[in-house]
Amino acid sequence: MTTPVSRAPRARILLAAASLALLAACSTAGASDHASGRRPVTVVLDWSPNTNHSGLYLAQDRGYFADAGIDVTILEPGDTSGLQLVAAGKADFAYSVAEGLVPARQQGADVVSVATVMPHNTSSLISLASSGITRPRDLAGHSYGSYGSELEEALLRTLVECDGGDPDAVTFTPLASDDFRIGLTEHQFDTAWVFDGWETIQLRDVDGLDVSTIPFVDHTDCIPDWYTPLVATSQQHLDDDPDLVRGFLGALAHGYEDAIADPAAAVDALHAAAPEIDEQLLTASAQWLAPRYADDPTRWGVQQAKVWDDFVAFLQDHDLADADFDTDAAWTDDYLPVD
Repeated sequence: MTTPVSRAPRARILLAAASLALLAACSTAGASDHASGRRPVTVVLDWSPNTNHSGLYLAQDRGYFADAGIDVTILEPGDTSGLQLVAAGKADFAYSVAEGLVPARQQGADVVSVATVMPHNTSSLISLASSGITRPRDLAGHSYGSYGSELEEALLRTLVECDGGDPDAVTFTPLASDDFRIGLTEHQFDTAWVFDGWETIQLRDVDGLDVSTIPFVDHTDCIPDWYTPLVATSQQHLDDDPDLVRGFLGALAHGYEDAIADPAAAVDALHAAAPEIDEQLLTASAQWLAPRYADDPTRWGVQQAKVWDDFVAFLQDHDLADADFDTDAAWTDDYLPVD
């Protein structure tokens, strides 16, 4: 089957968001909640509901936001960048990615990462096992299904060259769609960038393909680790309403701690919100991600300066970020719950 939910690289390159019309409707609906003492808060997803969002849906389902005095409205993707909406004060929080937040800040969006959903990148390059691609240098002489981003090319070329291969021998083939099953089996391309917690499970365990992967995290001697996805808010919220940010992140962290401890509960909450998702995929993904949401199950969301510094340095080395980009201002852990 083709899953209706995708976390393909496009979700990192073309940021998902919500429409202004929906936001206007939600702000009107939230007025009565504000009058009763609960603050209306809008959260924009980076893509359709999936296991990256387990903690959000569990926190909503179990009343953690309500306990914090917050009434949360979750919005799915639309036509406007979630980071732009946050920066403009039309949304309060957005799921995004490091490679989206950096250019957004350079373009004047005063958005800040306040938590990472996972401490390590779960991306891989996936291929059919029959292709013989088991390490980066094997990509030479093969085709990569590309969304056409400069970051993709920089990562692929660096991986291949670092492993002793010829990056010029890799063909970048435009993706006709993000249906990787069709792309691989019909030989439209030999490899593509996927998330192991979703597309790899879909292709290997649900579709039954014999696939091999090259996890990015196994090659951090060549390319950086980075945060994808993350949760962002505006600098104005941090300055003017820090208690709201702390309350939201406290409830959200509680939700992710539950997703770590009880993947079945995450499945139930997500399936209730998006019943169209294949339950086999959802269950396998929730179980796979449970131990990966945090290095320490009691400290969800923690970011590291080195991860940010190394990623921005990689972007700068490939002319994808300004030389004077202020990395320290792009993220903070100051609003996460403390023990």
